[in-house]
Amino acid sequence: MATPATRENLKQYALRALGKPVIEINVDDDQLEDRIDEALQYYAQFHYDAIRRTYLKYQYTQADKDRITGNSSETATKNSVSTSWSEGNNYLVVPESVISVINIFPFSDKGNLNLFDVRYQLRLNDLYDFSSTSIVNYDVVLRHLDFLDHILVGEKPLRFNQHDNRLYIDMDWSEDLQVGEYLVIEAYRKLDPETYTDVYNDIYLKRYVTSLFKKQWGANLSKFNGVTMIGGVSLNGQQIYTEALADIEKLEQDIRSSYELNPAMMIG
Repeated sequence: MATPATRENLKQYALRALGKPVIEINVDDDQLEDRIDEALQYYAQFHYDAIRRTYLKYQYTQADKDRITGNSSETATKNSVSTSWSEGNNYLVVPESVISVINIFPFSDKGNLNLFDVRYQLRLNDLYDFSSTSIVNYDVVLRHLDFLDHILVGEKPLRFNQHDNRLYIDMDWSEDLQVGEYLVIEAYRKLDPETYTDVYNDIYLKRYVTSLFKKQWGANLSKFNGVTMIGGVSLNGQQIYTEALADIEKLEQDIRSSYELNPAMMIG
């Protein structure tokens, strides 16, 4: 199938690109599966088409509050000196598909306007007639209010690492968030190729998988360099391996220079 839509389709596509069935590709199926896993992992880590910017919400529960307000402690000893340390459990476990967390929605009343809100008064007194009032002053005032909110209130510090799937939020969990309220995070989540099967047909992924297969093939054949097969054919696994390394190096340079998102915008 020229358009891979499954993991097996992608595997067969890469093998045909290497010469199958005209040439026997001396690679075990388990090795092929390992190389596909490696390719998908690398693709999800660096290619912007492998992830999606999304919003996830989570309802804060009483069990979360009980766990977070408690502490876990440990003792460190060196040179007969013991010290006791404690670490807060101020984290939430996020889905394994999340590779980075960008932000959380602020805990404020910006979504609500009342009679005593300065934004309400500004709109009531200055924006009653859009035809005769400049919108520039209104925009400047809102930017100034947002800046004051950032300086005086600040943002909740985040810490996230995709390998432990824990989102740490450094805040007062007993006061800032009430049981039953929702926490909304902005995150990057990798696409599941079994659900979004078009991932298997990505031109970069197909080339990368093919190069990894070729590298494995060359590594296997290099164990038999100099062996003459029936008919006088000699195996040259080292050349195949070297060519594959060059292809992989070029593809990995391309993905970092052309397809990678700005890492400064991502936490995790």
